Amino acid sequence: MVKSYLWQDMEVYKLKENMRARTDNLFSEFILRIDNRDEEEIEDGLVHIPNEMMIEYSNNEASEHSLICTIFPSLCENFSSSEYIMERSIFATKNEYVDKLNQKLINIFPGDEFTYFSFDSVTDDSYNLYQVEFLNSLTPNGLSPHRLTLKINCPIMLLRNLDPSNGLCNGTRMICRSFKNNVIIAQISMGQFLGRTVMIPRIPFKERFRSLL
Repeated sequence: MVKSYLWQDMEVYKLKENMRARTDNLFSEFILRIDNRDEEEIEDGLVHIPNEMMIEYSNNEASEHSLICTIFPSLCENFSSSEYIMERSIFATKNEYVDKLNQKLINIFPGDEFTYFSFDSVTDDSYNLYQVEFLNSLTPNGLSPHRLTLKINCPIMLLRNLDPSNGLCNGTRMICRSFKNNVIIAQISMGQFLGRTVMIPRIPFKERFRSLL
């Protein structure tokens, strides 16, 4: 880029403020101290994480339940509040963990379920080497699970760029408002398109098989 003839006409902007961290100064300062190696170490390279940032572990089932109750307290009383829902999220290191937590949350979430199923197949598989059950079990990055269960007022996140000029980008967070057989009707809950009602249709995706394994 810097060698391009256009570079001389470009103006460089330097970012100064972490917008995600501005609402949680204590956490951002803690992370900054770790990055600068100013945080006191209990051993070589190890620091003590404040108790209020942790959830006690007993076993997987109980700890997952504690995590959900900590991040989403009084969910059944606040599920219809977009502000309550959008102020909270749980991150995980693997898609399988995300899918498991999502299923637990949707089971707790009040309301009737609406389930979408994917139709998975392999091109040029004339010998039927790949069983449908196996294809349904794959969860590659950027694709929703084979069985997608949703409820009215539950949050969803777009995984592909559909219509960036109208706010439908990868990472756009929305609230489900109603469901049709092949369409999710949702409301954008972030950014300049906050409050806009959009329709997310069923879309065919092609994925290289090598990237699925």
